[in-house]
Amino acid sequence: MTQPIVFLIDNGSLRPQATLWLRCLAEALAGRTGLAVEAVSLLHSHEVAADQLGGRPAAIVKRRLRECVEAGRRHFVGLPLFLGPSLAVAEYLPELIGAERAAHPDLRVEIAPVLSGADVDAPDPRLAALLAEQVRALAPGSGAKVALVDHGSPIREVNRVRNAVARQLAAELGAEVAAVRACSMERREGEDYAFNEPLLESLGRMAGFRGGRLILAMFFLLPGRHAGAGGDVAEIAGGLLAEKAFDSVETTPLLGEHPMLLDILEDRLRSVL
Repeated sequence: MTQPIVFLIDNGSLRPQATLWLRCLAEALAGRTGLAVEAVSLLHSHEVAADQLGGRPAAIVKRRLRECVEAGRRHFVGLPLFLGPSLAVAEYLPELIGAERAAHPDLRVEIAPVLSGADVDAPDPRLAALLAEQVRALAPGSGAKVALVDHGSPIREVNRVRNAVARQLAAELGAEVAAVRACSMERREGEDYAFNEPLLESLGRMAGFRGGRLILAMFFLLPGRHAGAGGDVAEIAGGLLAEKAFDSVETTPLLGEHPMLLDILEDRLRSVL
């Protein structure tokens, strides 16, 4: 039987660094598994100029799936590079696949679980373990506060994943730090999305958390408009320093830089093969 083509799928970004990192992960995973693994985004990345991507345009799922099907391929695995069950994975990706299957009923596509796994309240403990490693690499000291920060989501299940990982991280670090809190970079307006609170920008106004050294445990996978150098998180961190909410603010590397992420991805992939 012909081996499937594996699409390593992120949401997509207009920042070329995100696509370049996604390609690095796909190449590393291909080397581990011996499978054809392609870096493919759901949206946005195809708008990045090819000369910013080593001369090779970024691929998006809709277009790349159609190209492969027209070339005669019928077996694929979608491997989501997503931390939780976002609508992009739960709804948009199946819609794309369903539209292609309508024209090609013999199309076979398995979608692997997201990185956190099936239980949003008990996510894969390796996510907290790798975050703890990244925090410890900064030699936090017992007085440091740690804020696990994600983008913020309109989906409660995604938020529950973040909160559960924050609880796991607090248990991992224990007395090594003063406190661990989960927070969001941003949220939608309205009470329906208040579950994203507190926001990163408000941490300096929280009694018992303000002051001293703050370490941001970055619950982001790839560099882009929000994470990485010059991103929104860095801008908000600069604001916290400007208002003297904390003496210092440091950030951990992104999750995509940690080798343990490849272990998780490989497990998710093998679970559907």
